[in-house]
Amino acid sequence: MSRKGIRISGALIAMALACEPDLLIADEPTTALDITVQAQILDLLHALRAETGMGLLLVTHDVGVAAESVDDVLVMRHGRVVEQGPVGTVLAAPTAAYTRELLDAVPRVDTRRTGSRASGEVVLEATGVRREFGRGRRAFAAVDDVSLTVRRGATLGVVGVVGVVGESGSGRTTLGRMLVVLLEPTAGTIRYAGAPHTGVHPAVQMVFQDPVSSLNPRRSVGESIADPLRARGDHDEERIRGRVTELLERVGLEKAHYDRSPHEFSGGQRQRIGIARALAADPRVIVCDEPVSALDVTTQTQVVELLGELQRELGPALVFIAHDLAVVRQVSDRVAVMRRGRVVESGPADEVYDSPREPYTRQLLAAVPALDPEPAAQRRATRREPAVA
Repeated sequence: MSRKGIRISGALIAMALACEPDLLIADEPTTALDITVQAQILDLLHALRAETGMGLLLVTHDVGVAAESVDDVLVMRHGRVVEQGPVGTVLAAPTAAYTRELLDAVPRVDTRRTGSRASGEVVLEATGVRREFGRGRRAFAAVDDVSLTVRRGATLGVVGVVGVVGESGSGRTTLGRMLVVLLEPTAGTIRYAGAPHTGVHPAVQMVFQDPVSSLNPRRSVGESIADPLRARGDHDEERIRGRVTELLERVGLEKAHYDRSPHEFSGGQRQRIGIARALAADPRVIVCDEPVSALDVTTQTQVVELLGELQRELGPALVFIAHDLAVVRQVSDRVAVMRRGRVVESGPADEVYDSPREPYTRQLLAAVPALDPEPAAQRRATRREPAVA
């Protein structure tokens, strides 16, 4: 998350506290925030509640956030309350089927990847890449001297968050855009299939973080999905429509959706449309930039499972960029941890998660919400220790 975003969050909390309220209603205050910023916001709300004695009504789709932040929890579905009670009781022994469904869908940071089809063939490689923005004294490197390899059928997870208030981003999105050549590196090289990767290539596609802004609202979803087909030179409209309807059904939608507009779909459906568009040109590499960051936990699980199923069947390599460490472990063979534009630790996913070498990686793992309120309180206390500089 950017420095501007952090300041906005802080300013909104300050505005809400200005009149010394007896009750603070926080509506999804941590949605799509980087994990350490999320932890900072939750710790701040916890400290303010303890200091002022005010009540806190926290609205969230993140079960881990609820476990860390509330005393009592109320679970809603379709506008109705399906379960409520002390948070420890509800999360430890839920009585409603929907609550159990939510808990089953929550990604766990100790869940290892299964069913990998990784091979030794390198399909995409970055060597010493750097990307600068600005000029003169205002110039800064969003990505600095990053090297990585992506192997056929494998998933490389790229995690990176804002470490402390005041920092700019970790550089993971900038890196992702360079891998698909939406941005040119200032220095270093990117190679696809052993050759310089210097222009947009149909075999390297991207699933964008925001499925709303990445789809043209004036065009049907079918026309958007067809773009990669036309870009590679296919102009047979009957064949294009057939391929697009096949893709719509492949990602769990219907062929009748071809002529509908993006605003007619939910967030999860729009992300499926983005995945279908990325698949249209039969890519060998798909870069997924925060594909589930703003989705509720059950929809998030559906999208992650869809990506895994497609990878097992079709074999593309994935670069999975995210700030959710639990999701990244679920899908990744290897992991690269970024901070301030540099890779600070990388290696096999299980090795990085189970035995992290870097204090910063350990700091990230300590910020992952726990579903049990007791460990959550212990982690909160741990986070009060000095942060990594």
